[in-house]
Amino acid sequence: MNGLDKDPCLTITSHSTQHTRSLSLGRWEEPGSFVASMTATLRQMDDYHYAHLINTFGKIRSDVVDFLMETFIMFKDLIGKNVYPSDWVIMNMMQNKVFLRAISQYAAVLNKKFLDQTNFELQLWNNYFHLAVAFLTQESLQLENFSSDKRAKIFHKYQDMRRQIGFEIRDMWYNLGPHKIKFIPEMVGPILEMTLVPEIELRKATIAIFFDMMQCEFHFTCSFQRFENEIITKLDHEVEGGRGDEQYKVLFQKILLEHCRKHKYLAKSGENFVTLVVRLLERLLDYRTIMHDENKENRMSCTVNVLNFYKEIDREEMYIRYLYKLCDLHKECDNYTEAAYTLLLHAKLLKWSDEQCAAHLTQRDGYQACTQGQLKDQLYQQIINYFDKGKMWEEAIILGKELAEQYENEMFDFEQLSASLRKQAQFYENIVKVIRPKPDYFAVGYYGIGFPSFLRNKMFIYRGKEYERREDFEARLLTQFPNAEKMKTTTPPSEDTKSSPGQYIQCFTVKPILDLPAKFQNKPVSEQIVSFYTVNEVHKFQYSRPVRKGEKDPDNEFANMWIERTTYATAYKLPGILRWFEVKSVSTVEISPLENAMETMQLTNEKISSMVQRHLSDPNLPINPLSMLLNGIVDPAVMGGFANYEKAFFNDKYMQEHPEDLEKIEKLKDLIAWQIPHLAEGVRIHGEKVTEALRPFHDRLEACFKQLREKVEKQYGVKTLPTADERRGPRPHSMVRSFTMPSSQRPLSVASVTSISSDNSPSRPGSDGFALEPLLPKKLHTKSQDKLDRDEPERERKEKKKEKRNSKHQEIFDKEMKTTEILLQPTEAVILSETISPLRPQRPRSQVLSQIGGDRRLSVSPGPPSSSSNSSSSPGPPPITPRSKLSFSLHAVSSKSSLTLFSLTFKHMPKTNHLELNGMGCSDKGETPPPLPVKGSTG
Repeated sequence: MNGLDKDPCLTITSHSTQHTRSLSLGRWEEPGSFVASMTATLRQMDDYHYAHLINTFGKIRSDVVDFLMETFIMFKDLIGKNVYPSDWVIMNMMQNKVFLRAISQYAAVLNKKFLDQTNFELQLWNNYFHLAVAFLTQESLQLENFSSDKRAKIFHKYQDMRRQIGFEIRDMWYNLGPHKIKFIPEMVGPILEMTLVPEIELRKATIAIFFDMMQCEFHFTCSFQRFENEIITKLDHEVEGGRGDEQYKVLFQKILLEHCRKHKYLAKSGENFVTLVVRLLERLLDYRTIMHDENKENRMSCTVNVLNFYKEIDREEMYIRYLYKLCDLHKECDNYTEAAYTLLLHAKLLKWSDEQCAAHLTQRDGYQACTQGQLKDQLYQQIINYFDKGKMWEEAIILGKELAEQYENEMFDFEQLSASLRKQAQFYENIVKVIRPKPDYFAVGYYGIGFPSFLRNKMFIYRGKEYERREDFEARLLTQFPNAEKMKTTTPPSEDTKSSPGQYIQCFTVKPILDLPAKFQNKPVSEQIVSFYTVNEVHKFQYSRPVRKGEKDPDNEFANMWIERTTYATAYKLPGILRWFEVKSVSTVEISPLENAMETMQLTNEKISSMVQRHLSDPNLPINPLSMLLNGIVDPAVMGGFANYEKAFFNDKYMQEHPEDLEKIEKLKDLIAWQIPHLAEGVRIHGEKVTEALRPFHDRLEACFKQLREKVEKQYGVKTLPTADERRGPRPHSMVRSFTMPSSQRPLSVASVTSISSDNSPSRPGSDGFALEPLLPKKLHTKSQDKLDRDEPERERKEKKKEKRNSKHQEIFDKEMKTTEILLQPTEAVILSETISPLRPQRPRSQVLSQIGGDRRLSVSPGPPSSSSNSSSSPGPPPITPRSKLSFSLHAVSSKSSLTLFSLTFKHMPKTNHLELNGMGCSDKGETPPPLPVKGSTG
């Protein structure tokens, strides 16, 4: 080639052109050999040969343009298609070295012939920039991917060609002058891709191009909005694809801020732009870090961070893109409620109109819609389906009503209207009849710099899964962070803990604060309706812990027991698009012992009222939770009652020392007095539903309640609840009204010394039992024996159905009760005509004493007024009359011993065993519960 003349140059040109055309037609005939020949030829050429080659085209400008265009395309194809295997390092490096020199030679031609205003070729320059960026970002030049030895050898022989071509791209950009605006925003993406290459000198040299683009657009339009939109869009794709790092974020911020602050007009707007991009980079880097993490919760958190950012800067297309990523994650975890709330954010962007859908609004192939109204209809149908799966029927009804309005008054689609109304009817029925487990809420703090930035030194409120205990939740957290250490206390961590390199997790149970909708306030509302809002649509949560001030009083620990109550407010209501949200504000107040006593009494009264209303609404509810609740209140040996409050506050010494509390003391006395009518109703219901197996327990319950009632009514007055008819009003009797204080007046929570600490409190959802128990068989107390005999086949059929529905424990209980009922069939009736006890009223004559088998066991059962032989002369008692405790001289020893044994066992047994005592289950599923003690024979 040293004697290269015109003919060889034309031959090279001809061969290059023919090869380019072959590449464009897809004909690769022995490409490796051809490329090797071409590379060898170009390798022999020096500056003179390149100049001579261009001069052979003469003054025909179009021929030069065509040659350069085809050469750029050919080089780009060869770089992208990797003619040689990746492990042919020497061959690839030799090809790149030759191509780099050729590109530099042709760049000089661009500057010389196609830069002035009259001869500027936009497409030719555009092809050059794309070729140069493709060359710089090709895989074979990314030295950081090689081993250290190979990287050192390549750098020693070939240097870092990325730096050389990058500097050339920078110079070519600045040479464009007034033509720069023609490349904005199209060249933002390629330049961004180049600056993301992890070579620090290259980054320092090329990041400044962004400021030049901002300045150029601002010069022509007085803003750089197009540049800003393009870099945000491209940055999202590039970082998600694996490019960018923390170093890039720091350099980007430093270099651009330096340039912006020196500019007269871009100082403020430019600084805002840099801050915006840095915030986006932080979120995108976090998202990329955990994108393939097995922990889907972290992926959800980062996705929400990104989509909230796009919502903030009004980038609707990117916002919707991440909404669907979040929705897919929720569906993978069966979080249908959260998936529904996520899709609802997309639906809210749409209108009920015939306006055409923009392309970014229909990002899923599953939605076939031309207008926004059609797309919104389809989204609503999907959201309602998700809410139904998540048992959030209240939310589904709201959307169903909106759909029905469109079907009826806008679309006139009565078929769809009919289907929508039927769905709503089913949802209303589900609200009243279907039991929904109440999830627990947990406060979780992540402390230490060992956590990712989106968790580090922050606190969140988590919504637990159904039936998830705190212990299970903590185990799940520690599985996600195996190196984390669980903190033993609930006090806020120190600054040393927050700045330590480790990971520390703090977790405890918090109580949601009811935020009842305005339409329900100060109105009698069914318990089933209100219970939904106790754990849903909440954003404030409380945690209380006891704080003792002064010396401990061994006789009364309530006297100086204060409560430190902390309220946490989250950024959004739960549930929402996540099962957890960050705590945005924290406030702490102290509750005095007297105020704590008032809240405790108020909450206890509401709990009794709620339980009574549940039993009035559903007679099939199990009696066991009611038994435990009543026994814990009326029997001082179990809970201590309110005698501790009387000792602590109802004395002259306390009133003299705290005259400001006199009004509160009167309120507490009033609450104590109001507890009696609630308890009376509960004892009455208990007496109606109690089984013969639990009759001694109920008798004990009545005796304790009578003593309590006499004492309270004597000291604090008599209170009377509205009658049943007054409470029900015009509503059907199946509806239960909740007569509680308005939410604005009712204390928000209660903290007692036995349940105030999250470490000591039961963390199992529904641990008080009444929401989750299987149904007990309903006792028929008012039917005559003849009626029972006639209904025997029908009753057996119903009991078989019930046994299939109940749990294993319930089946054992049903069988035992069935056997007991068979044994209790009377053989003869004896009318009682003597006074049972001088302290109790005489038993009505309509009640009969039944003799049982050879044991001569006695049982009392009331007969209906019209079914017994003596009903005409003595009417039967009303069904609400409570049963009195019986004490016969006939069985004095046996009945007393069995009653004493029963009550003592119940009082001293842990609460977790009460269900077994009440017949709900036994320790071994295969065992039958032991029978009652055998009664003694008659005297």
